[in-house]
Amino acid sequence: MRPTLKQCSMFVFAAVAAMSVQAQTVIENANGYTLNKEGELVQFTALAFDAQGKILAVGSAADVSAKAPGARRVDMGGKTLLPGLIDAHGHVFGLGQMLTQLDLSQTTSLEGALKAIADYSRANAGQGWLRGRGWNQENWKLGRFPTAADADTVVSDRPVWFERVDGHAGWANSRALAAAGITDKTPDPAGGKIVRDANGKATGVLVDAAQELVTKVLPAQTEAEGRVVLDRALGALAKVGVTSTHDAGLGVAEDRLYRAYADQGKLTARIYGMIGGTEGDFDALAKNGPLKTYGNDMYALRAVKLYSDGALGSRGAALIKPYSDEPHSHGLLFHKTAQMDAMMKKAMARGYQVNVHAIGDAGNHQILDIYQKELAATKSAAQRHRIEHAQVVTQADIVRFKTLGIIPSMQPTHATSDKNMAETRVGHERIKGAYAWRSFLHQGSRIACGSDFPVESPNPFFGIHAAVTRQDASGQPIAGWYPNQAMSLKEAFRCFTLDAAYAGHAENSLGSLEPGKWADFIVVDQDLFKMPTYDIYKTGVLQTWVGGKQVYQK
Repeated sequence: MRPTLKQCSMFVFAAVAAMSVQAQTVIENANGYTLNKEGELVQFTALAFDAQGKILAVGSAADVSAKAPGARRVDMGGKTLLPGLIDAHGHVFGLGQMLTQLDLSQTTSLEGALKAIADYSRANAGQGWLRGRGWNQENWKLGRFPTAADADTVVSDRPVWFERVDGHAGWANSRALAAAGITDKTPDPAGGKIVRDANGKATGVLVDAAQELVTKVLPAQTEAEGRVVLDRALGALAKVGVTSTHDAGLGVAEDRLYRAYADQGKLTARIYGMIGGTEGDFDALAKNGPLKTYGNDMYALRAVKLYSDGALGSRGAALIKPYSDEPHSHGLLFHKTAQMDAMMKKAMARGYQVNVHAIGDAGNHQILDIYQKELAATKSAAQRHRIEHAQVVTQADIVRFKTLGIIPSMQPTHATSDKNMAETRVGHERIKGAYAWRSFLHQGSRIACGSDFPVESPNPFFGIHAAVTRQDASGQPIAGWYPNQAMSLKEAFRCFTLDAAYAGHAENSLGSLEPGKWADFIVVDQDLFKMPTYDIYKTGVLQTWVGGKQVYQK
């Protein structure tokens, strides 16, 4: 006998109900930690989420099970479970490129770097340009920048281009200089510097805006190459427990790939995008205003990234008084104040959060002055404007971050990487306002923490370790580098979770494990809150979940 229409309807309803129940998941037997709305650290043993990946309940096994009867169960075996960590400042495609090019970050001498270049050249004999990143003359104890002549000794038959670790200088050989049309008579561009020797000869290193002389003649990346780069970067982020990152400077091509990946379910980390600059790409991408969410909160494009100055290591950061170790140099402000003001105002008026790179005290002062003027004119305080790095700041300007409501977006591992040269650059007095996390926290500023990958490792546990100990991985210095500026463990955890989420307008959906938020979480091999702080950097990620889907398993 055929079933009636009413019976069919009942069967369908029962099947849908069963699917709904089975689609729920309970994570149990976990050693869980999260922050609550008040910023207090709370523990739990279980959490449940629905088919869409939204959290239903967090708490004891009994309480959670009662709210998700019949759900599939995943036993964590007592492992420590944390909210997914958020990197508030990274360069996703830069990370992917480093993973597909020559990585010079571990070289400890010029000789070692040249050997690595020679080996890479032999292994890539059919390649045109040879590219890489990560060199740092400070680690080489060289006392100078490398030169084109140095590079020519190992590769002279084709152009090479290697970015410094901070991305604010590049090293070319003679072939690359010729391809870019750079001669001894080429003038320094605005906001950039062609490094020259005592005789005025271009040495092969280009600082800040001068790098564009070379980068504009590099072969354009194809979409297929872009996909490979993005895949590598996403894999690296999942492996270290980064479930969301703020991509500091992207254009039309990157936006197109992010949307495609979100549509295809291939994004394994949430991307909060910053448009690079306010010119061509901005005009194209901003036609419909800020993109607040796309693809179940996997992608957003509601910020703009601008640059005030360069970096400390290449002496491009703009200082109010000269460098202590180079008295004739103040570094570089990239733009005159009127020009920077116009760019910031344009983005603010269009509804975008403005995030400006400022490392030196002169760069930070310039941007704070403009914020003070334009916040009132544009009435855009709710856009949560930021200064990226806020690395060397006068005591008076630190206070202005709070009074103006500007978020300091800072990278803890910069302090432990820069400690070998920072005080040499700025002297004993100015260092008091450098990497000054405690000064910002004491006045009530929310710090959004990140790594600035690939300048630093994307591993957030390196950042938490640096924030708490002010030490490098070898435990130096023993008492910590200016330990009075250290964070507590809870503060460091918060700046990689809730406060990083706040800096991306996502505190209601990310940053903690609470009902209604996305089930973005990680499982790690040690109890972060019980282990010795000096070992935090050793924490390993066992699993990474984004929106209730596992995207990494060790």
